[in-house]
Amino acid sequence: MEKVIMGTRLPAKLWLNEVEDSCMSQIMDLTSLPFAFKHIAIMPDAHAGKGMPIGGVLATNSVIVPNAVGVDIGCGMCAIKTNLKAEGFSYTDLTSIMSKIRATIPLGFDHHTKKQDQELLPQGFDLEEMPILKNQYEACLKQIGTLGGGNHFIEIQKDTATSDVWVMIHSGSRNIGLKVANHYNKIAQYWNEKWYSEMVSGLAYLPMETQMAKDYFREMNYCVAFAFANRQLMMTRICEAIQAVKPETDFDPMINIAHNYAAWENHFDQDVIVHRKGATRAYEGEIGIIPGSMGTKSYIVEGLGNPESFKSCSHGAGRLMGRKDACRRLSLDEEKERMDQQGIIHGLRSQNELDEAPGAYKDIAQVIANERDLVKPLVELAPMAVIKG
Repeated sequence: MEKVIMGTRLPAKLWLNEVEDSCMSQIMDLTSLPFAFKHIAIMPDAHAGKGMPIGGVLATNSVIVPNAVGVDIGCGMCAIKTNLKAEGFSYTDLTSIMSKIRATIPLGFDHHTKKQDQELLPQGFDLEEMPILKNQYEACLKQIGTLGGGNHFIEIQKDTATSDVWVMIHSGSRNIGLKVANHYNKIAQYWNEKWYSEMVSGLAYLPMETQMAKDYFREMNYCVAFAFANRQLMMTRICEAIQAVKPETDFDPMINIAHNYAAWENHFDQDVIVHRKGATRAYEGEIGIIPGSMGTKSYIVEGLGNPESFKSCSHGAGRLMGRKDACRRLSLDEEKERMDQQGIIHGLRSQNELDEAPGAYKDIAQVIANERDLVKPLVELAPMAVIKG
């Protein structure tokens, strides 16, 4: 349930109990923006980000803020249900499937060595109108179908109620989203200084009537489409890996959602640009995905269309510790034991990988409990095997 705090110009509505000082400072900055609409919405997984909290929702009047979308444009989730039960998978089955996945999907900073079919890339866009994407097009052909690093993952999961086996992916737009975000944020910074605008640190903006904003919006939407195509190709290859070991496998249609983007939407009877940075759209009846960490549960949810959150919900558990802090403070043996006791096949091997350990994240059960007025959980999924970027 939300709590309301008064900001500089607008209120902020928070769906979390505790807020770190650095995150609260960014929330206050958002409330001071002259173009912010109605209020700021902060999801239960929120933590400090670049310019704006991850887990923040910002609605604006006719301006777009590149850093309120972030550098991994279109980052999101996809999930697919199989016709198999968890009891039918042996340890050997799972390790064989994961090995086949690793052989076909590059992880971390790795890309394909050969260009993929250009028909796999988003169609219906004019590259001549997108200078950054035109320059990055050849790179896109090697980046599509690759996982990336950080908190991106591939998981084989089981429904805790029915034992149905699911596959889930978290990934984004790879390097092209970063290139687009940085390019247009620099343009916004330059013009904000030229206009003598009262610019909040890290939140430079572009008025939507300008060509610069239209260019960013176009390239941002390409990145969202690319991130979706990226997940689609990975899911196809994961399904092939599963069928190579389990030929009898069938798959339901894929669920897909993004959690880093901006879009024109109507809220409180006004057309505004809603920026979701680490937040998921949750319109009434809309199916979404809220993942936990690699040692905790994830959820398939149904949106309730709560207007106070601009019809949004969390995008995951949210970080409890910074990456360096987690590597310093967490115990490798304890984090491994935590997953081993659950029978999860994982790749946590060294101290410098603890930034993605379960202990680095908030309690996903508490996050879900805090947003029961935003979403209804439909399926609870427990990890069986995890690949991290």
